[in-house]
Amino acid sequence: MNNNEVMPGDGASCRPFWERSGPVELKQLAESRPEELYEAAEQVSGRAFGGRPEGPADSEGRSEVRILGRIAEALADTRSRDCARFAVDIVGRLVPPDPEHRQGGDRLRRSIAEKLVKNQQLRDLEPLFGDLPEELEDPAVEVRACVLGEFAMIGAGRGRPALDVYAERLRELGHPLARLPRVRMDIEHRFGVRVRGFGPVKTPDQLRSRFSEIPPTDGGAAAGRTAVERSDTERAGMASEPFTVSGWSDEPEARFFALSNSLDPDDFNISLVKELPLESMAGEGTRRGRALACHTTPDDVLNELFAAAHDGRVEGQGQGGPYARLHAWNSLYALMGMPDDIPFSEAVRRASDHRWLRFMAFTDWFHHDTVDLAFAVLDPSRTRVAVLAATDTDADAHF
Repeated sequence: MNNNEVMPGDGASCRPFWERSGPVELKQLAESRPEELYEAAEQVSGRAFGGRPEGPADSEGRSEVRILGRIAEALADTRSRDCARFAVDIVGRLVPPDPEHRQGGDRLRRSIAEKLVKNQQLRDLEPLFGDLPEELEDPAVEVRACVLGEFAMIGAGRGRPALDVYAERLRELGHPLARLPRVRMDIEHRFGVRVRGFGPVKTPDQLRSRFSEIPPTDGGAAAGRTAVERSDTERAGMASEPFTVSGWSDEPEARFFALSNSLDPDDFNISLVKELPLESMAGEGTRRGRALACHTTPDDVLNELFAAAHDGRVEGQGQGGPYARLHAWNSLYALMGMPDDIPFSEAVRRASDHRWLRFMAFTDWFHHDTVDLAFAVLDPSRTRVAVLAATDTDADAHF
């Protein structure tokens, strides 16, 4: 294959075809000449990284990773066993795992895994799991772990011996995705589902249209004034994961409080939240609108946490389905104060025993721009409250 061949309409250009081709041309090549497209990817990798696993830490290396990604995407979008194998090998072997390229490489591997599960036949992906891994550091193992994670999101792949054995090996090696259920749970039914007219909640009317507003009470205010904060840095970090890993513009606020007495359920409302020493509630009333709160459900909270991690910022820092799912569950466990060795089915049962509040406040802490989220959780003893608030804006985005 002459990689410097002049393509129609290209004039006197002597750039390699992979630099001149757009998605449509690459897709046509993947359909007609996948082996040659894969060979081109090998040449790109060899030219940029010279067989060195660490790769060069320069802008050219990053550019070549993008080219490899375009080729892998074209192959992953083309239904065939060979195209699937080539796509996995490109992002698993030819894209370097070094720190300089790690973030882009990880996102690329997750993106390719999603495309493979969406576009390929299950029977054509099964051969990818024939050889069991010995370690987790191999990027090729990460690609396969993400493929299994994508299968779990759509409830596929269970009962296939090769996939089941590979998933068990990942659990033995301690891969983070391996602790997640192999099938989507009922509480996850909204993950990745887009309903027209059902986007982010940005106004009080939108919040009220989805959930019933809870009236404020004097008892809630009194309970908030006597609450004592229980600082827990590790738990706060886990609760904030969906926002921090995906690059939201501001640091989220995760705080935990102990109440002096068991709270009457009717007093779990915005009056209590306003009296807690929260940064997100400071200066309440400086913007137009009053704070309000509504009862919500665990599946609503979990879905918002998933969306925060999955969608990411304008700059494209979304985590991909399996990892967004992991960060959402980590956050939910932290909000309920549960250790991560509690089975997911038990976590769902316990979640139904908690009370969940979704609130909105018009303070200067919230941007009221792209997305604002704020939740409060009351434990079954009605003596402990967790609060998680996050805000995002694209005002400082660079295009």
